Amino acid sequence: MDRSRQLQHLAEAEKHVLRGEQAISDQEQRIEELDHRGQDTTFARSLLETFLCTQIQFVAHRDQILRELDGA
Repeated sequence: MDRSRQLQHLAEAEKHVLRGEQAISDQEQRIEELDHRGQDTTFARSLLETFLCTQIQFVAHRDQILRELDGA
């Protein structure tokens, strides 16, 4: 893959990482609000766990692209 295409992939991966960070932050805030109101947070916490696992994959993918660019 040429460097230009790798840089495009990197930009997209960075967007995913940033969106993931925002989704995690938003979900943590929702959980706090639910806790504050004494509501069940089971589903919200499960969704947060999914976001955290997905974020790990986003970061790993971005890091892989960076390693490939460093090796190119």
